[in-house]
Amino acid sequence: MNKLTQALMEELTVEYVKIGSLQIPESVVISWVIMLLLVVGSILLTRNLKVDHISKRQAALEALYSLGKNFFEGLLGKEGSRYVPYLMTVALYIACSNVIGVFGVKPPTKDLDVTAALALMSIVLIEYAGVRARGGAGFLKSLAAPTPIMTPMNILEIAIRPTSLCMRLFGNVLGAFVIMELLKLVVPVFVPAVFSLYFDLFDGLIQTYVFVFLTALFMKESIGGEE
Repeated sequence: MNKLTQALMEELTVEYVKIGSLQIPESVVISWVIMLLLVVGSILLTRNLKVDHISKRQAALEALYSLGKNFFEGLLGKEGSRYVPYLMTVALYIACSNVIGVFGVKPPTKDLDVTAALALMSIVLIEYAGVRARGGAGFLKSLAAPTPIMTPMNILEIAIRPTSLCMRLFGNVLGAFVIMELLKLVVPVFVPAVFSLYFDLFDGLIQTYVFVFLTALFMKESIGGEE
């Protein structure tokens, strides 16, 4: 257990990359790399798009985009369609951040600051969507629904949502690390390798789905009709 505790403390320690006189958290640097790869990849994949006689690459991209767009619009409806690009962008970032562990790089989502930032961005957009859909007066009225006595609880719910999103993503990613360390202590090497592939790929993608799904669900509640 001492080895597990030591490994966990090392994993929770935020490493810094020194650039000149600046010390930048490793998770931020890796996030920059991921964003750069996504931008370059999107530019390369979307070159020479056509209306007729499209390539297989374009057909695959359109199919994937339509799949994501239809999924989120099915949750949010037409009123929430304007927020689909944000949800799809966040999904791409979180998926890449989780999967990057396959290459021996520490996922940025193991940094609580990163997951907290993602959660705060989502909750700001969720509440903005509510204000935009209901109007300022309608949004304030929703805080007092179904009765004014529920106002403190409704405000508390708004505060709890980002914490829930943050800790769910961070906790699951960190929990996978703890399971891997336990497996390394009790079973042969090849077994942890198989589970490592599972946690880095499949579980990472599942956590991506859960995060954006809950964000979309909260947004749907926020932009829904008045109580």
